Amino acid sequence: MQTLHSDKIYATVAGGTPRSGSTRSGAVQRGMAAHEQASGKRPSAPSAPGRDDVDAVTRAVLTASRLLVAVSARSLAAVEDRVTLPQFRLLVVLATHGDAKLVSLAERLGVNPSTAMRMLDRLIVAGLAERQVNPANRRETALRVTPEGLQLVEDVTAGRRREIASIVERLAPEQRSALVEALTAFTAAGGEPAVPGGGADAYPLGWLPDLPAAQDG
Repeated sequence: MQTLHSDKIYATVAGGTPRSGSTRSGAVQRGMAAHEQASGKRPSAPSAPGRDDVDAVTRAVLTASRLLVAVSARSLAAVEDRVTLPQFRLLVVLATHGDAKLVSLAERLGVNPSTAMRMLDRLIVAGLAERQVNPANRRETALRVTPEGLQLVEDVTAGRRREIASIVERLAPEQRSALVEALTAFTAAGGEPAVPGGGADAYPLGWLPDLPAAQDG
């Protein structure tokens, strides 16, 4: 029984005649292409270098961000009957930066002074903020958070930290170390300054006070 050479098989599949020498590999390649086409297979296009990794990391970060937003929302739920989200951010600014003038406060929040004034008026009525006249210049008024307002900010922040800590505790030690390294690199790449150490949470709910906030009418 005669055994056919492999190049004769592929050449026959390709519809040609057996060839030899330098044309053999070309016949084999054409035969393989014809065989793939006949079987309905298509060669896959090469993906861009690193593209798959970028997409996978992006999906993971978006999923994690939804979790963190949910944690933040739950931490605010306990005080939603007292302050709105923009009002809470105003308290965060005062608690973080101390006494402020109305114009500088509005700039930090990214709102108009009139909008900041309306938010502040409601917080004063609720006993969470207050105005203090500058004894050296009676025309200047300093805005500050009251002890009750500061306690509210600390309570919300503590609630957020507890829930995040409970999630982190479910990770294995090596996963925690990898997460710290990955998140540190991610925030550095995004230009986010590191939160000061020492156990203090300078940016409650992860908000940098200088970022724009939605206006509260």
